[in-house]
Amino acid sequence: MQRFSAWTLLREAFGGHRGWRPQWRAPEPKPAYDAVIIGGGGHGLATAYYLASEHGLRNIAVLERGWLGGGNTGRNTTIIRSNYLFDESAALYDHSVKLWEGLSQALNYNVMFSQRGVMLLAHTLHDVHSAKRHIHANRLNGVDNEWLTPAQAKAFCPPLNIAANMRYPVLGAALQRRGGVARHDAVAWGFARAADALGVDIIQNCAVTAIRRDASGAVSAVETTRGDIRTRKIGVAAAGHTSLVMAMAGVRMPLESYPLQALVSEPVKPVFPCVVMSNTVHAYISQSDKGELVIGAGTDAYPSYSQRGGLQVNMHTLDAICELFPAFRRLRMLRNWGGIVDVTPDRSPIIARTAVPGLYVNCGWGTGGFKATPGAAHLFAWTMAQDAPHPINAPFTIERFRDGRLIDENAAAAVVH
Repeated sequence: MQRFSAWTLLREAFGGHRGWRPQWRAPEPKPAYDAVIIGGGGHGLATAYYLASEHGLRNIAVLERGWLGGGNTGRNTTIIRSNYLFDESAALYDHSVKLWEGLSQALNYNVMFSQRGVMLLAHTLHDVHSAKRHIHANRLNGVDNEWLTPAQAKAFCPPLNIAANMRYPVLGAALQRRGGVARHDAVAWGFARAADALGVDIIQNCAVTAIRRDASGAVSAVETTRGDIRTRKIGVAAAGHTSLVMAMAGVRMPLESYPLQALVSEPVKPVFPCVVMSNTVHAYISQSDKGELVIGAGTDAYPSYSQRGGLQVNMHTLDAICELFPAFRRLRMLRNWGGIVDVTPDRSPIIARTAVPGLYVNCGWGTGGFKATPGAAHLFAWTMAQDAPHPINAPFTIERFRDGRLIDENAAAAVVH
């Protein structure tokens, strides 16, 4: 069988002009694999990489119905942080930040991780108390976080407006200096190339149509648009469509899918030194390496598989951005888009085995999926290889919704970006 490296395929795919479609022949799937990962985004590719690099499984297939990184991995605002309130969340996301810090070296590929700092603004007295609560909780968990006065916040981010007559005046900010951003497509390319070098088959344009189970109830094969594949381990990392995939195995998931919106401005010279987030007005902003201002909005109010969303959400966000950063009012918006996020009742993820033997799931990240990419995949690979959770992801089970052991970051922070 002729194999093509993932790096070659991706270079061909993204090296042409806009709208061009590559004409390669992707690897043909084998009749059987030790493990199959459904979903060729950051989490799926990283899971395959860690299964191969740390657990010795090399006969692995990653199945992607479209092109690598074309789903939520390519539709996010690239923010990375770990300043979450609850112990379980702080441990999970800080595990990821630590992996981010050495990821370019591990993959031998520059993922452009920039620890420029993530600053969360406080606009009300409640915001101030909530932010300081987060800071103390983070420090108890060994996670860096500090309080800034309005003057200190402006010194850290000069474009910020701290005038007292604002609709939502800035009363201070919480700053995690280890937070930052990374290049989302570089993350997909880096994990794809590294996994491919370890013998993982990465099969694009291969949609899963059914999951077969044997007489004992365990998974036995997947049916795809390119043929059937036998396997005894299936990991599902299909952001936005997890419920549909899991239903093929008869598993009902506690998930709803929503469009999550973002947009970018025309490119300008470097003017924005960090990441700034505001829960109260639900807007967040950073600047990409191309010079675009990357602006994140919120989720639509209704479930949908749309990748566009409603205009009113973006308009509300731009109103806030223009008030917080008056210098940006004359900029033109270049494009906007929507990703599809799976949302659990407590807005925290699921990284776990299921009741079906051999079936594992990594989902429910809502707005936190990109920042967790290496950490979540590392733990998911452990869970698949050992058929048991790692201590860090042990609390993030499906059964917590039955038992009432929620990890409700949504209630803790008003928004879980």
